[in-house]
Amino acid sequence: MTLTLQDRVVIVTGGFGVLGSALSRLLLERGARVAALDLSPAPTDIPVHSDFLAVGGVNLTDPASAGAAMHQVADAFGHINAIVNVAGGFAWEAFEDGALDTWDRMYQMNVRTAVVSTHAALPHIMKAGNGRVVNVSALAALKAGFGVAAYAASKAGVSRFTESLAEELKSRDVTVNAVMPSIIDTPGNRADMPDQDFSNWVTPEALSAVIAFLLSAEGQVITGACLPVSGRV
Repeated sequence: MTLTLQDRVVIVTGGFGVLGSALSRLLLERGARVAALDLSPAPTDIPVHSDFLAVGGVNLTDPASAGAAMHQVADAFGHINAIVNVAGGFAWEAFEDGALDTWDRMYQMNVRTAVVSTHAALPHIMKAGNGRVVNVSALAALKAGFGVAAYAASKAGVSRFTESLAEELKSRDVTVNAVMPSIIDTPGNRADMPDQDFSNWVTPEALSAVIAFLLSAEGQVITGACLPVSGRV
């Protein structure tokens, strides 16, 4: 069974990255109209698709920039049904020798982008009804390892934001959930960890399929969940 997202308008933040691109492709295959937002300029090699909008240069930590992007999407597609907050970042460093600025950077990249983007999209989602918010947290939010204190703390913030907003919106026809991947199988992660068994990792396509389920009509019964997507890590 293929879960359809026919004519649903979905915003994907961090839409030009590996996961954002994979997710956008899957959503388009399932009938959605997709707007990919990113801080980077829109790639020049994106195939033209009537149901796809690439919006580059969006500072998702800035309410004015995020708000303008949401209005651009709503003007282009008529409404917004859902947002998937993929935008984020990672840092590895020992706490003892690390920079305290890393904590601010991880908060900005992981928590603030999700909060600002959702705040900007939510009025449009509420207006359309039957809305979805999906955040990308991490397994490190549950159990942090060496060197990822700032990253894990920021992803824990994403999880708690998800749970709180789900409670706020559970009687208002909007579900709010998060996925918690382990290590995503990307070229960057392979380069950073060349000795690992990549087959144990989570592919962007597999993670995208879980997100697509949460966006679907079948996902309506789930809200407030932070779902581990761990592969075999």
